[in-house]
Order: sequence, then structure tokens, then C-alpha cells
Amino acid sequence: MIRKMTVAALTIGLLAASSYSLEADVKADEKSLVKFEGMLGKVVGLFGGKAAREGVKTSVAVKGDRKATLSDTAGQIVDLREEKIYDLDIKKKTYTVTTFAELRRQLEEAKKRAAEEAKKAQAEMKAAETKTAEAKPAKNDSPQFEVDFDLKETGQQKKVNGFDAREIVMTITMREKGKTLDESGGMVLTSNIWMGAQIAAMKEVAAFDIRFAKAIAGPIIAGASADEMASAMAMYPMMQDALARMRAENVRMDGTAILTSTTMDAVKSAEQIAAEAQQQQPSSQSGSPSSTSGTIGGLIGGFARRGANRNQNAQAASGRATIMTMTNEVLKVATSVSDADVAIPAGYKESK
Repeated sequence: MIRKMTVAALTIGLLAASSYSLEADVKADEKSLVKFEGMLGKVVGLFGGKAAREGVKTSVAVKGDRKATLSDTAGQIVDLREEKIYDLDIKKKTYTVTTFAELRRQLEEAKKRAAEEAKKAQAEMKAAETKTAEAKPAKNDSPQFEVDFDLKETGQQKKVNGFDAREIVMTITMREKGKTLDESGGMVLTSNIWMGAQIAAMKEVAAFDIRFAKAIAGPIIAGASADEMASAMAMYPMMQDALARMRAENVRMDGTAILTSTTMDAVKSAEQIAAEAQQQQPSSQSGSPSSTSGTIGGLIGGFARRGANRNQNAQAASGRATIMTMTNEVLKVATSVSDADVAIPAGYKESK
């Protein structure tokens, strides 16, 4: 079943984007897949079923203040005017209703749970600090971030799902203010975008998602529940800003993204890598382990240690660890949308 608090496009937080007017209806067939790494990825893979492993094919329709997202087994209808979300169980022919107010409360509860887990992880890292690390200025506990943005056309072209497309690579780097990525550690979001000609109606999907995000002011991402996103964002605070920037830039691009593959990597600082290498030496067993938990790299490194398997340990040794990967593709687009396309199907009963 498509879980509550899941929408069919990447939408994070309150986006600093322009207002859009809904002037056209649109219906599109899409496929999306979100894959979390580490322990969170294991849990999602275990309980998420086939959809979590292979992705979900959906039909997305926008008409006025309503958006419907339907798959073979489940669906969701968001009504901005009513401020309600209808989650459909296709097999049972039932639906449940969640108000925006209830959704905000659920998001806040998920955020608190994730924050408590993050606090435990930080306590573990602080317990392992050296006297040098403890002596660092308190301002390092809450560093300010800077964003580096890069957009390049690769010159590559190909047909994607019947659309002529060109490749664009978007790179967004989050790092501590006044420091390089190697110095502070941070986060790198890389999107390989196959951009087709502008399909005007597809902007209505992005416009709707931005309106929805502003209405609920919470972390929502395709294929991920609020609990999953809250946990990931507690581990990696920079994620929200990086994804918000990516979403805003996608809206501004000239064309329609037909296929987007995004990888988000956490990057350790050089100091953190050196400290962990020192810990792995036999001599370090007799002394106190080194840590740089006061920096971005230290925080990332600490969480990586808690949730890493053997392959991820090898990846972490290189200074990078993949947090999550996302893929979204447009299969087909139409501009004829009926009221029935965004309505609860006939015969469905509310499940309370």
C-alpha cells in the first residue's frame, strides 16, 4: 500500500519558489524508486516489499486543487481546498482520510522520535572525544552551511521513453561556511537528468507539489514515509537544504525532466578520516579514540559507524558514504483529465 504522507514527486520543506497558477490539467504515467542505505535501508527493504526494491509505477493526475496518484495496489488523492488526503486500498476498495492537521502532527511526532535517536548517537560520539576535541569552540556544535551549485550539459543525447532527451548533471555541495568540503566534510547531491523538450502541462505537477509542501511544511519525498525521512534528516541535517535547492532548480530548468537519477553522499572531513584510521591501528586500543564530533564530518562519520555494514565500512574509509539514491522517470503524458481521474472510485467505502 502506498503509505500515508507519500507523494509522487520530490518535495522537501518550505521551498523558496515562485507562486504558480494552475492553468492546465495533466495526467502522467511515472515510475519512482527511493533506496536508503545503511540500517535504515535494511529496515525499509525488509518491510517495504517489492515496491521498495523495484520501485513503483504510478499514474499522476492533477486537476484544479486535486492530485491523484494511483498504482496497481494503492493510491492517494490530495485535496488542497479540503486540506485532506485520501489513501486508497485498491484490492479492498476502501479508503482512509487524513487531514493536513493530522499529517502535521504525525510529521512532528516522527521528527521528535528521530531527534531522540540522533541525540543518543551524538552522546556516543561525545563520550569518545579527546581533550583536544572537547576544547573546540562551542560554535562548532552548530555550524553554518554554504551551498555550491553546478549545472553542466554533457552533450550526450538519447531517446528516453520515446522522448528526445539531453543529459544535464546537477551537483549541489553542502559544506561548513568558510571551509572546503575536504576540511569540514559535508554532503554532495548529484543528479543525472535526461531533459526533454518543455511539456508545459508537467509544470502543474511541480506547482501542485510546492503548494502541498507549503501547506504541510514537512519533509515529504517520493517513495518514503515521514518516519523514514525524519530519521534520515535527523542523521543528516543538511539533507533538507540540499533537496530543497535541487527541487527549486528543477522547476527553473528549460525543459521537462524525463529521467532523473539522484545520489546523495555524506562526505567526511580529512581530520575525521585520519582519526578513524588511527583508531584502527593496534596501538589505539590502549588509548582514547579520537573524534571530531564538533564538525560536520564528525557527525556524519559517527552516524556512518553506527549503521554501516562491511561494504559501507570500506566506502566510509574512502571518505564518502551513500545515504540514499532516487530515480524518477516520466513514461507518458496527457493533458485530458476528467473529474473521475481525481475522484474516489465508485464503490469504495471509508475505513475508520
